[in-house]
Amino acid sequence: MKKQRLEILFLFILSITGYIARFSNYNHGFRLVCAAIYVVLILGTIYSLMLENRASHNTLLWMYVLVFIPIIGYLFYLYSGQLYLKGYLFKTKRRKGREEWERHMRNSHQPDLSFLNDNQQCFAKFASKASFTPISVHSQTTVLKNGEETFSEIIRRLKKAREFIHIEYYIFRSDRLGKEIIDILMNKAREGVEVLFIYDAAGSMRLSKRDIAAMQEAGVKVHCFLPLKYGFFNQKFNFRNHRKIIIIDGEIGFVGGLNVGVEYLGEDERIGYWRDTHMMLKGEAVYTLHTVFLLDWDYVSGENLLKKRTDYEPNQEIGDGAVQIVASGPDTQQGIMSDFYYSLISCATKSIWIATPYFVPNEAIKAALRIAAGKGIEVRVLVPEINDSFLTHYASQSYFSELLRSGVKIYSYKKGFLHQKIIIVDGELASIGTANMDLRSFHLNFEVNVFLFGTHSIQDLISHYEQDLEESERIRPVYYHKRGMMVRTKESIARLFSGVL
Repeated sequence: MKKQRLEILFLFILSITGYIARFSNYNHGFRLVCAAIYVVLILGTIYSLMLENRASHNTLLWMYVLVFIPIIGYLFYLYSGQLYLKGYLFKTKRRKGREEWERHMRNSHQPDLSFLNDNQQCFAKFASKASFTPISVHSQTTVLKNGEETFSEIIRRLKKAREFIHIEYYIFRSDRLGKEIIDILMNKAREGVEVLFIYDAAGSMRLSKRDIAAMQEAGVKVHCFLPLKYGFFNQKFNFRNHRKIIIIDGEIGFVGGLNVGVEYLGEDERIGYWRDTHMMLKGEAVYTLHTVFLLDWDYVSGENLLKKRTDYEPNQEIGDGAVQIVASGPDTQQGIMSDFYYSLISCATKSIWIATPYFVPNEAIKAALRIAAGKGIEVRVLVPEINDSFLTHYASQSYFSELLRSGVKIYSYKKGFLHQKIIIVDGELASIGTANMDLRSFHLNFEVNVFLFGTHSIQDLISHYEQDLEESERIRPVYYHKRGMMVRTKESIARLFSGVL
């Protein structure tokens, strides 16, 4: 709060001195003093920006904005969250997370990964050092296709909970599906099961206060992630918790692309058929996923449950390839999910299959895809024909031209809205989770993904991807380059907002 008041004071002084220097009728000396203060404030902001050592083109862009449209530019810079991407906002969460992950790694057994083949070893060498989370060989993974399969399994497992249910969602709606799950949570809480519930303030605006109050009255502990106390003009607004996590009794975990709402069952007439992918976990990986949740719970509630739980002893009989849970966000190493995607793509020798609803790649991933295609590796990118956002739809299309020229095959999914976030490499490595292939997921959102090394579930992902291609149409370069000027204009405008999409 103190820092926010200083920012408001800074903006006030900037506005007043700028107005006096440019428009007032005060004497010349006073106007010069105000002009000097104004220039010092702008230069100080620019100097602070330079010290962040972000990409040079981003730094120059913000410098131009601050110099040529200073008041509005500073407002946008301040409240877009750019100023605090590496700042104080998540400093405590970042420190606690690092301490817990370091402790977790010290207590984890280093697995024998000698059974992995060359390209799996290629990715494992990076993954084991880039993240604080361990690679597990004592876990099982099950792919859940679409909402009907996912929620029927989630509901079945929730009803069997004996000790605790820990649940965290970006979007949780008070519709038919949401109320069904809420009723289960309340019944379980009345039975004495510990139920902890985290929802994102922006994503779950349609979670009614009445339902929240009913859950709390039933004994469910409910907390909001980054509440919008000061409306949309809040530095926190741009940082959202995009995770979808359920942990049941420490034995079962769910994570993936599906939020809670009837549209994810395909019941929204405006959107229509909804194509998505979720994953169920058992074994060692559940402990790691649970740690992600408990760190978020500590942040939103101030209650540290990490110290209370006992160490998990994995069932040595459980094992299917190797699995790694990777969390990313403003409280972790910046761009870690992008680094994982880049490494996964770079380790490919035969094929790279991507499915994502929002395709706004950074320069590194664009280059990796172009180079892979240039080496003769089959690169496929599957995106939806229809989208739930005008900006993301056209921003995604703006990246097609350079990729198509490089030999990347792009497919448009026509059956409905494709929302899954999948990468499959050589049919032997894969990623599934909450992170889209866009700059928002890479830098602003809190995300969590599961990376798979030779698990049986990869074959299900391959089979589902091939089925999705049958419902898709390949975008041919000759037709794409003939698109009209109006479409090109929309793409160019949308691309300007790529950094926050």
